[in-house]
Amino acid sequence: MTPQPEPNHYVRRVVLPSGKTIEVVYFDERPAATAPTSEPRPEPRELHICRSCESDLVHPTEWEEAGPLHWEVTLRCPNCEWVWTGIYEQEHVERFDEELDRGTEALVRDLRRLSQANMEDEIDRFVHALTADQILPDDF
Repeated sequence: MTPQPEPNHYVRRVVLPSGKTIEVVYFDERPAATAPTSEPRPEPRELHICRSCESDLVHPTEWEEAGPLHWEVTLRCPNCEWVWTGIYEQEHVERFDEELDRGTEALVRDLRRLSQANMEDEIDRFVHALTADQILPDDF
């Protein structure tokens, strides 16, 4: 009797719409290195756009290489808590990275404006307290 090769298996983590995560074990007679590593690819779409609520705030929570030209990325929308894991081509992920960079730059600009406004407000309150003689040497 010829020994049968042991079937290879791989585990895929699936996030359900309820937010629960389950692990599905797939058995395949192909070597694990060639086994599929994700659900069927979603329709081509910009990764920063939520498929559930159309928010443009989707961000990655996990990512890892899934081959020489592909990445497995877990995406999350902070508005509706939508979560998805898929495998995307390098070019698609690079466009997503550029969008994330634009978002980071916008956040940094807003932070600087907010910091400036807060500092101006603190200075105005300090000047008002000085002119009203509300600051004494004991305060220092």
